[in-house]
Amino acid sequence: MKNDIIEEKFSHFSENDKEIIRKAYAIAQETLKDKVRDNGHPFIEHPLNVAEIVADEIGLDAGSVAAVFLHESTRNLFDTNIRSANFNNDIYTMVDGLNKISTIKPKDTRLEAENYKKLIIQYSTDPRVTIIKIADRLEIMRNLNMFPRQTRERKIMETLMLYIPLAHQLGLYNVKSEMEDIYFRFAEPEQYRLITNKLKATEQDRINLTNDFIEPLKKTLSEKNIRYKLKVRTKTAYSIFKKMQAQKVPFEGVFDVYAIRFIIDCDGDPAEEKRLCWDVYSYVTNEYEPDTSRLRDWVTNPKANGYESLHITVKNKDGASIEVQIRTKRMDEIAESGHASHWSYKGISYEATIDNWLKTVRYNLEHPQAINPEDIPQPPSKEIFVFTPSGELRILKTGSSVLDFAFNIHSNLGIRCTGAKVNGKTVTIRHKLQTGDIVEIISGKNQKPSQDWLNFVITSKARNKIKQILHEAEYKAAAEGKELLTRRLKNWKLTFPDDIANEFMKRHNFNTVNALYASIGNGDTDINFIKNYILEHDQIEQAALDKLRQADQEAIEAAKENWRTHNSRTGDDIIIINNEDLKGLDYKMSKCCNPVYGDDVFAFVTRDNGIKIHRLSCPNAARLLTKYPYRTHRVKWAETPSTGSFQVGLRLTASKEPTVINDIMDIVNTFKASIRSFQMNEDNVHGLYKINMKISVPSNMELDKVISCLRQNKFIEKVNRN
Repeated sequence: MKNDIIEEKFSHFSENDKEIIRKAYAIAQETLKDKVRDNGHPFIEHPLNVAEIVADEIGLDAGSVAAVFLHESTRNLFDTNIRSANFNNDIYTMVDGLNKISTIKPKDTRLEAENYKKLIIQYSTDPRVTIIKIADRLEIMRNLNMFPRQTRERKIMETLMLYIPLAHQLGLYNVKSEMEDIYFRFAEPEQYRLITNKLKATEQDRINLTNDFIEPLKKTLSEKNIRYKLKVRTKTAYSIFKKMQAQKVPFEGVFDVYAIRFIIDCDGDPAEEKRLCWDVYSYVTNEYEPDTSRLRDWVTNPKANGYESLHITVKNKDGASIEVQIRTKRMDEIAESGHASHWSYKGISYEATIDNWLKTVRYNLEHPQAINPEDIPQPPSKEIFVFTPSGELRILKTGSSVLDFAFNIHSNLGIRCTGAKVNGKTVTIRHKLQTGDIVEIISGKNQKPSQDWLNFVITSKARNKIKQILHEAEYKAAAEGKELLTRRLKNWKLTFPDDIANEFMKRHNFNTVNALYASIGNGDTDINFIKNYILEHDQIEQAALDKLRQADQEAIEAAKENWRTHNSRTGDDIIIINNEDLKGLDYKMSKCCNPVYGDDVFAFVTRDNGIKIHRLSCPNAARLLTKYPYRTHRVKWAETPSTGSFQVGLRLTASKEPTVINDIMDIVNTFKASIRSFQMNEDNVHGLYKINMKISVPSNMELDKVISCLRQNKFIEKVNRN
């Protein structure tokens, strides 16, 4: 009995091809009937989705589709069940390659990314194997939310380091772009929201620009009997982000955010296609000023993957740069659906064409040096990805040392660590690790932590464990020092109150009271030195207290003035872009994102609460811009900020250090900012403080200074804006 789903999903194949797919699908359906995905759906959903990508989006043949189903049916168990089904030998070759690749994981192979890619290619005796593997990864990325966090992070890194470079290498640019965008959405969620929301907010502008662009050309194209379709192609969020970083410009500074595409309807004669493309090019450049340095002629010289198109950048009458792409309908089908896909959809015999394309794929697989490293995304700058000798992936903060890695594996291994072999080379415990390093820890029975270790470890686990061991070593000396100090102070009839003790400790670099007592017990600190310090402090105590009271009163008055200034602020500093003044209207800063002067913002007209101002990176921005475009307005700040202030929420994660709270207070007070609220919770399991605070700032420039300075503090691990 025929499977209706095969007819539905793969109707463009011939009947013979559909029979091959049905036979493979039946085997997969039976083998996988009891297996489910992480989202609870039947597992057969995965190979079915991959098969659709292979057939529809890349355009491979029925044998490749059958190989997808047979691969998921057999995996590590390439048994005689499918051998007896009498499939073509090419299909068995592809299944064998896919099964071999599925058994190779970084944990088993001890391979870095480049070596892992080479092994994938080595197992791809048929180049379609690598293409199918990339399609498999695209399906996983599209359903990334179903996986647990740890699995999701691993798959994101594998995609970043392996599959995106491979897709680029093979010219599968649509697949590469989509995987990059998904990676970007998970790796940089706030930047992703900001760019996608700005694209939504400026969509109407692009439509208007397109309409204005084509108007003067309509008559000419009609008189020349050129049939065409106009399409607007917007860059992906990740492509825009890369441009912003490379050119060091904001979103508004990327001039080729979108392109206008002419798709010419004509017969498939190559000479006629080329002539029409250049004719349209001449009409466009006669009307608009071209930038000839940006001309890309892939009509005369197509790309290796078969891509054909004319690209030119022109300026309109307002001086705005517009990228224009000119191609025929055939060229567009190949660019959008793949070279092989075009011929299969046309029902044309494409064996020679697909063979030539696969030869190009094979060449690109074997010559990776042609790839431009700048086109490939890099791992997040705040993390590195390091492997154990068994291939287990460990994620650490950038700047982590061998000692950080040892404590990440196990505390006892960290305590005994004397060095390591990194990629086979012996290094010290101070050695800084890089993404892709394979690290084998060397330990010694007599090794003990020292205070110096705290100077080059940066992870919380390592710092906390080292401190614990050092504290235990100090305990005996500290007990003796405390007893000696207490007895001497009693004899001298002096006291050593906490405020004086803390000042003494800070001045002489004692991080804890125990460290001070241990120093006394070990004889490193003369107890008479403390006696003299107390006597000197008594003489100036009253003057110091008077100064402190005066400073406190001034701080209180300043806080009151800031509060009054904040609550008396008007709307004079906010204007609509078309210069319609908002003064006199009821508007408020939205509490969900707390905009600050200088942020990218927009106005939303509520039903009964007046106008609310939101940041474009606000979590609610996408919903408001998409669902209620008629109630949103673009706004910008006045050229100079008001004298008022804005409240902003910050979330911090910091190590449990005695000085870290004072550090935070000092940093905030260094700038034109003040703390409005401060809430701290202790995470004793990880040795961390979880802090929520609100600060008042006059603009986002001042806020950026505060956040940047906080992030530079070695005890503060994370700083995020609410």
